[in-house]
Amino acid sequence: MLELEHGFRVVDVHARLDPDDGAVVASRGRDISPERLQREMHQAGVVQSAVAPGPRPAGEGYLRANNAVARLSVDRPFRAMARLDGPRDPRDTAVARLRNFAAAPDDHHTDPGDVEQYAYDSRLHGFVLDPVHDGLPTEATLDQIAAAGEPVLVHAGRGYPPAAVAETVLSDDFPVILSSFGGYPLDRALMDEALELLDSYDDLYLDTAFVRFRDVLERGLLEHPDRVLFGSGAPDTHPDVGVMEVLTLDVPEDLLDRALSKNAARVIEALAPGEHA
Repeated sequence: MLELEHGFRVVDVHARLDPDDGAVVASRGRDISPERLQREMHQAGVVQSAVAPGPRPAGEGYLRANNAVARLSVDRPFRAMARLDGPRDPRDTAVARLRNFAAAPDDHHTDPGDVEQYAYDSRLHGFVLDPVHDGLPTEATLDQIAAAGEPVLVHAGRGYPPAAVAETVLSDDFPVILSSFGGYPLDRALMDEALELLDSYDDLYLDTAFVRFRDVLERGLLEHPDRVLFGSGAPDTHPDVGVMEVLTLDVPEDLLDRALSKNAARVIEALAPGEHA
């Protein structure tokens, strides 16, 4: 694609960097090397990107993948975030609640000590939860996340809707970035539900990845100008697509600037101007 030309500083809170054992290509979705991801971000005018590994096979855990992403982010415009897993079932069913009552982490699951170690690693700048694929961490682990005070990107959607996020994560004291306005894939009702939650939770933010409804994006920026953050969803989609969707919204230029850069820099400090990995 041709390089986009615009006058905005753009940072991305939602991208995937998925090294294989040789730290070369992604293992899920659109295969892409770190060099190509960096090039595509440059083409879209994205100056910094928060990145985390994608899903790993069950039972593998994320320690190696998180360390690999942190290593690959050095000397690149990437800000690594640690992906966490856990033993709890995020579904709101009687069976899930029964299982969660006695849920205990396996050796590969993230524990409070892991979170403490990640928090003190200067190469890592936050956490990522995908409860549908990875399960929810234990309450003790969530408490350690709160103690760390780092932002958490939460993958939400039909399998883990905004209401479930409110019940399981938003009661803890840390900034939460809800991916895709909480409505992946393209569930307008869930996106509206997430927008309503912004009135009740001061530490809740929404990212724009895969939100293809212009009116939903415009409503978010007009009603909550400080709570919408640009997320590309790369490499599953080219970052050009996400940037153009935001740039063409019918909102004041100041609101575009907030969504593309200023809001993210307040939530993920490593994305602020002048910050380096």
